[in-house]
Amino acid sequence: MPDLDPSNVPVVILCGGQGTRIREASEKLPKPLINIGQQPVLWHIMKLYGHHGFRRFVLCLGYKAWDIKQYFLRYDEMMSDLQLQVGRGKPEFLELHRLDDWEVSLIDTGMNTGTGGRLAAVAPHLDSDYFMLTYGDGVGDVDVARQLHALAESDLVGMVTGVHPTSRYGELNVSDGVVSSFAEKPPAEGWVSGGFFAFRKTFLDYVPTDQPEHMFEHAPVQEVTREGKLGLFPHTGFWMGMDTFREYTALNDMWGSDEAPWKLWND
Repeated sequence: MPDLDPSNVPVVILCGGQGTRIREASEKLPKPLINIGQQPVLWHIMKLYGHHGFRRFVLCLGYKAWDIKQYFLRYDEMMSDLQLQVGRGKPEFLELHRLDDWEVSLIDTGMNTGTGGRLAAVAPHLDSDYFMLTYGDGVGDVDVARQLHALAESDLVGMVTGVHPTSRYGELNVSDGVVSSFAEKPPAEGWVSGGFFAFRKTFLDYVPTDQPEHMFEHAPVQEVTREGKLGLFPHTGFWMGMDTFREYTALNDMWGSDEAPWKLWND
């Protein structure tokens, strides 16, 4: 029987992007390290998966890979009270404020590698019957454990979370030249990808190993779709990508007012 314990299932997070459309937030950091509150959006994503029992993370690094490596190299120190004698060796950890039992593999997959090339590069680290995959810039209260089980109960190769994103524009209903209703942020019609994927390991058979520039969203996902093997995991709760400065501001406002729907964990 396949192992469906989330703690054994790797979570691939694509962390190689530059975030060129959100330079107002930071021009010096890779996009996954841009903060929501006091911690980077990458941390929020990992905490979401951690809440659902996942603990093995495979981070596909690219742009400013060292910055992300350094974040995790100093993670325990950042989250702890410390005592040290300056110049006399390593600090003593007095208390870990957050105990995250994570195994994090930090794999440099190249500066200009496509998402499919990044996935192919980390394939040796995906040693379970299943793996999860997401991007390093979107948050939501997605039940990723239920998504994994829904895939396992099907004959599908993969499952993508479908969301109804909020429109960036106000919607006007007009009658005889008069506005009859104004919806400031109406939900978009139809489903769009929320970027939270669950795959059987056999999906890797669709991913070429000799084309580092290719995108897994193109040929591999399209082929699985044509074969009728990509399922929809509908999500009607909160979801937002941090793709623009406006979204960065909105997410930080939610976090700052303690009204962050994606915060399912307790600490």
